[in-house]
Amino acid sequence: MAGEQPTPQRAWRAACPNCGAPVEFRSAASSTAVCSFCRSTLARDGDALKRIGQSAELFDDHSPLQLGASGTLQGVTFTLIGRLQYGYADGTWNEWYLWFDNGRNGWLSEDNGAYVLAFDTPLTGPAPAASELQAGQRVSAGGVAWDVASVVQARLIAAQGELPRPPRTGAEFTVADLRNNLGEVGTLDYGDPAAVQFAMGRSAALSEFRMQGLKASSERTLGAAALNCPHCGAGLSVQLAGTKALSCGQCHSLIDLSQGVGEKLASVQQSASPPQGRLPKIALGSTGRLAIGSEGVLDWQCVGYLVRCDVPQDSGDEPGYWSEYLLFHRTAGFAFLVDTEDGWSLVRPLTGAPQVNGNLAQWEGGTYRKTFAYPAKVLWVEGEFYWLVKRDERALVTDFEGEGSASGRLLSREKTASEVTWSGGRQMPASAVEAAFGLKPEQLAREGSGDVRPSSGRSSMSLGTVVLLVVVLLVVMLLFTRCGGGDDCRTVEQAYGNLSPEYRQCVQSRGSGGGSRSGGGSWGGYSSGGGGHK
Repeated sequence: MAGEQPTPQRAWRAACPNCGAPVEFRSAASSTAVCSFCRSTLARDGDALKRIGQSAELFDDHSPLQLGASGTLQGVTFTLIGRLQYGYADGTWNEWYLWFDNGRNGWLSEDNGAYVLAFDTPLTGPAPAASELQAGQRVSAGGVAWDVASVVQARLIAAQGELPRPPRTGAEFTVADLRNNLGEVGTLDYGDPAAVQFAMGRSAALSEFRMQGLKASSERTLGAAALNCPHCGAGLSVQLAGTKALSCGQCHSLIDLSQGVGEKLASVQQSASPPQGRLPKIALGSTGRLAIGSEGVLDWQCVGYLVRCDVPQDSGDEPGYWSEYLLFHRTAGFAFLVDTEDGWSLVRPLTGAPQVNGNLAQWEGGTYRKTFAYPAKVLWVEGEFYWLVKRDERALVTDFEGEGSASGRLLSREKTASEVTWSGGRQMPASAVEAAFGLKPEQLAREGSGDVRPSSGRSSMSLGTVVLLVVVLLVVMLLFTRCGGGDDCRTVEQAYGNLSPEYRQCVQSRGSGGGSRSGGGSWGGYSSGGGGHK
């Protein structure tokens, strides 16, 4: 009858031909399954099962999800019946296969506490060639225009449960992550070059699915394996389940945890203190009450701290420095509190890609104007991070400020060789940071950063000093005029080199406007350093 949902399909069960354990199929779309006892990969062969291979052990990533967990989407119940675990240069991610009570199937992608719900979608034409894909490129897939957010070389590590296709473990293949200005996410999976898989979806939060049957605890536990700093031997404590990089509290070495805790940990030593004396103003581990996004007021914990700077265009220029605090909430994910010379701002990663036309960007009905474009690099790292942050890591940053109805709001685009990430947020007064973390005004005060505060007395500047400053200002303005007002392509050349596609594209399209920045933070930004998938 019209309006009725399809009757859920009857489960089908057979014995594993390798170990005899029962293997169940809930979805008619599942053609293969992995035995939960012996990890044999099994394919349906009429009313029997045929062993076609064996899956490796899953890497323990401390996910809160597990097979059999269930939730609801628009009143329809779904169950997690399969899992694919992928690895790439900077870590791992999961693709959970969902079976809905109405017979539909989908995917729940999980990476670093962020989730995307997606569905397999047929391509209306040939897929873009994997070898030609680049981060920042504009492509068409499934009849939709997309911006390429990242392109990574991935491999299937392990499989679990029932799946729509036989898992292909071992060989590396290309995965492209796509975004658009509607907040949608697309994935091109080139695991089978003859049949490229495409999926479309949107970002999601576990809370909106009212999940049941989650693991009782997803805290990271190291068991009997001791985790010690490879440089000084100090004991290290990992608090977040998805930590990819960790600093040693004793010798300040930066340690790579993206490949798990093994006998040998890759690491790099840092100086004894941050540059320019930029010690954290907000203590790591402290909690602040902030309203970020649609979740309302939540308690956010400060888990990481970065010091970054822009890269001067000329050797005689002084770099501008700023600080970024990584904030974490167990259900809402991650956010960034940024401290620059122009004040404080609160930003979060965006799922979509704002539409850029010349100097203007459109996002969620608001207009943003390009203000600065500059190469930036990481100078100092402290705490834990969900991406593989690296010292001296560089990115090309473009900042936008909101106009009209978007006044006071910010957008920032960061591009590396393999990824484009967008973040969005708002400016906030230092007093709001003080109130959120229970700080005193003097704790946030630093010359040249934070909100501009009025002086507590009359100026003691002499007339001669004023005249001298005016003369210097006129000379600087004259030099600026003679130099033609700057060149955005020089920042691109510094970041990627004069033979790079990015630099050649910039030279060809020069004239679109926007300034370059060489001395002072605007609101910074961040680089997630990978994660090209759904």
